[in-house]
Amino acid sequence: MRSVELTVIGKPECHLCDVAEETIAEVASELSGEVQVDLKRLSILDDQSLYEKYWEQIPVILINGAEHAHWRVKREDLKSAILGGE
Repeated sequence: MRSVELTVIGKPECHLCDVAEETIAEVASELSGEVQVDLKRLSILDDQSLYEKYWEQIPVILINGAEHAHWRVKREDLKSAILGGE
């Protein structure tokens, strides 16, 4: 089974981050038989370089280290990107 690393860059008490993580969990569950999604969470409050780069874009979603989306995660776009290996 293929594995994809999905990283969420956000911060605590971020409503859009919570919504993004819900969407990610739903998509990962749907794809569980095809792709293993390894979720990693990073906080801009724990890393100054992440803060400087992303503070006004959170949540930022990376797929295998490449930026996929910020602010809002579209379910079908995420699913397609995971399946396509982007």
